[in-house]
Amino acid sequence: MAKLGVAIDEWAAENEVNAAAFQCWTSIQKNYGINAGTLMSMMSDNLMLSACEVDVTGALVIYALQLASGRPSALVDWNNNYADEPDKCVLFHCGNWPRSFFSEIEMSYGETLATVLGQENTYGTVSAQAVPGPLTYARITPDDRHGKIKTYVGQGRIADDPLQTFGSRAVVEIPDLQKLMRHVCKNGYEHHAAMNPSHVAEVLVEAFETYMGWEVYHHQG
Repeated sequence: MAKLGVAIDEWAAENEVNAAAFQCWTSIQKNYGINAGTLMSMMSDNLMLSACEVDVTGALVIYALQLASGRPSALVDWNNNYADEPDKCVLFHCGNWPRSFFSEIEMSYGETLATVLGQENTYGTVSAQAVPGPLTYARITPDDRHGKIKTYVGQGRIADDPLQTFGSRAVVEIPDLQKLMRHVCKNGYEHHAAMNPSHVAEVLVEAFETYMGWEVYHHQG
């Protein structure tokens, strides 16, 4: 991990890189026997953001949130429902969120990848639950059929509900969440979104609509 981290730091400095999208599995695990999550967490916390799964538009929206708030952002999966709460859900990723999202963390294994790659090849994830606070989420995606860019943006909060599982995770509360999920599904968005511990949705809406000319769904519940 240390060797890979040094190589990435030198490459980023030499090429003046502000953002990266990693092919974070399974090549790194098979070739180096590690998970890149901890390195990606450190990069993002230093505002040299990194998106996983080579999600280039995910990296763009992370960068937009970072510029709007001045704080690190993370790429997340819209994951599970939370109990029987219609406005709460779980945001999750296997372990690369910025360290500043958490109060206490542990470095662990990529539990999902370990089932096929072996635990000995998947060490290096950040396992912790995000601390409560404000939340802005967003997504940028290409609409290939119509030759345009579409986005959604909204706000909520990171809740303090208990969540015993692995990886980087958060329980979030979003007003009228089911309406948002219907929009995401009906309009063909990916399962990835970006999150930031701030309230900057209005900034992104103005930037995307006024300056970029993109289609924006501003979810307000």
